[in-house]
Order: sequence, then C-alpha cells, then structure tokens
Amino acid sequence: MPETPQSEILPDARPDNWVDRFAPEGLRPWLKLGRFDRPVGIWLLMLPGWQGAALAASMSGRWPDLVLMAKIFLGAALMRAAGCAYNDILDRDLDAKVARTAGRPVASGRISVRQAWAFLVACSLGGAAILFTLPPLAIALGIASLVLVAAYPFMKRITWWPQAWLGLTFNWGALLGFAAATGELGITAILLYLGGVFWTLGYDTLYAVQDMEDDALAGIKSSARRLGPSAPRAVLGFYALAFLFALSCAFAARLGPLFLPLAAGYGLHLSRQAARLDMDDPRGALALFRSNALAGLILFAAIVAGRFGQGLWGGGGL
Repeated sequence: MPETPQSEILPDARPDNWVDRFAPEGLRPWLKLGRFDRPVGIWLLMLPGWQGAALAASMSGRWPDLVLMAKIFLGAALMRAAGCAYNDILDRDLDAKVARTAGRPVASGRISVRQAWAFLVACSLGGAAILFTLPPLAIALGIASLVLVAAYPFMKRITWWPQAWLGLTFNWGALLGFAAATGELGITAILLYLGGVFWTLGYDTLYAVQDMEDDALAGIKSSARRLGPSAPRAVLGFYALAFLFALSCAFAARLGPLFLPLAAGYGLHLSRQAARLDMDDPRGALALFRSNALAGLILFAAIVAGRFGQGLWGGGGL
C-alpha cells in the first residue's frame, strides 16, 4: 500500500512543498523532522534576529551586516530543525492523538527516537559552530536560550499559554542579533524583543486554532482553547501591543521618519489578520498564520529605513 503523502496528513505543509516534490524518498522523513517542508517557521525564528541586527545598524546610520545576516539565517534554520526534533521526541505520544501531527516522522515510527536524537545533536552542533563565531555576549545569550527551548514542549501540559512561552523563545534572536552586532544590549533591543513576544503570542494563537478539537481530546492546552470565541479580540490586543512596542523601540533608538510608513504597514497587516480570524475556519487561520513571514519582513524593512534622518520624529528618543 503506498504511503499517504505527509502533506495530506499535515495541512500546514503545502501540497506542493519542495520536499514532497523534489527530495529523494529516503531524505523526506528527515527533512520533515526538521520541518524543512514548512519554511515559514524558519522565517519566524530568523526575522527577530534580522530585526535586532538591523536595529543596531540603523542606530549607527549603517546598513545591516550581510555576513551576520547570513549567519542568523543559517543558525535559525539549524536550530529550528533541532527544536522541532526535540519537540517531536517529547510529544510523540501526544502527536499520535492529533490528526495534524499523527504523521510526523517520530510519532508515525518512520524515524526512531534514537535517530531523532542523533539528528538533533547534528543540527545543534552546526548551530553551535555558527554561534561561537559571534561576540561573547551573543554566545552567552545563545546558550541561555536553551533553557527556553528545553522547557517549551512541557508548556502545553501545564499552562493555557504555551504560545506566550513560544514568544519568549522565538524572539530571543532580537536580543542575540543586536548583541552580535554591537557586543552589548540596551533598552531598544529589549523593547524590540517584547514587541516580538506579543507578535508571536498573536500568530501562534492563530496557528493553534487548527487543533482545537483534537487538543481538547488529547488534553493539550493552548491560548486558542482558553480564549475561545474571544480569540479574535485577544489577537487584536496582542498585535496592538506588538505594534506599540515596535514604535517605542523606534523612538528609543531615534530612528528616522522613514520608519513610520512601513511601520504603519506592519500595524495594518496585523490588524487585518485579527479582523479576518474565523474560529470555525482552521485553514483560513493557517493562511493568516503563514502571512506573518511578510509581517516580520515589513518590520525589518521599517527598521532598515529608519537609518535615514535619525531622530527627526519624537524629539530625541531615550
């Protein structure tokens, strides 16, 4: 009997994803273990790091360092893969009870737990090799992030807000990217990080809408289940805070006025997501979730544009 395509089991992987179309059959379970068939997760982990590096550069009137940007991209891809493998190892029994995740390589038995650990170690070593080319503070931040990563899979068992913990984890790159560019931290990087936390809380609530029925049966907690019908209003509130923290960051960093029109586009993009959220439309919620790669790119572009004419709005910053 032919194997059911993974994209049919996992609706968050596009049916035409490159893994199912082009990758050799033997590599597909490994690529899917690292979620390389769903690159939006790489973007969402990478973009806070790009934003942090761009913020540091714009505060000095410079363009972002392209070498650093490449390191952040590769590091995000590797560490996201390692994190997904870790999550799948710990959640293999829960994953088997949820339709969207039942076909994941570990839950379905196509990759053993021992093999998944080997994959995790290999990806982590690759990420570490990149991390140790950065300044000492960035290295320390990278190591500290492992605490957040290690605890994340347990959050869905003990709190209704695992999406908030994911926000703390996924946006750590904002601090790391800033520290990698400057060798230090400051209030601007912290404000950028806090804005990212609320951004992730919003978009991962959208993501959790897909699994509400199965999560209830499996006893998995999520912000979508906790909020229920009020989720669209709550997501709008999370996004409003994300936007306000982004503005506060720009003010503190004395970014120039070109930040504002692009930041307005970021705010509009987020508000439209909240307005379009239908709790009875899981596929629509998934499409809204995916659109956050564009939202993060818009904010990144706004920060880069802010290098021109610093301090011309807001009267001097902090």
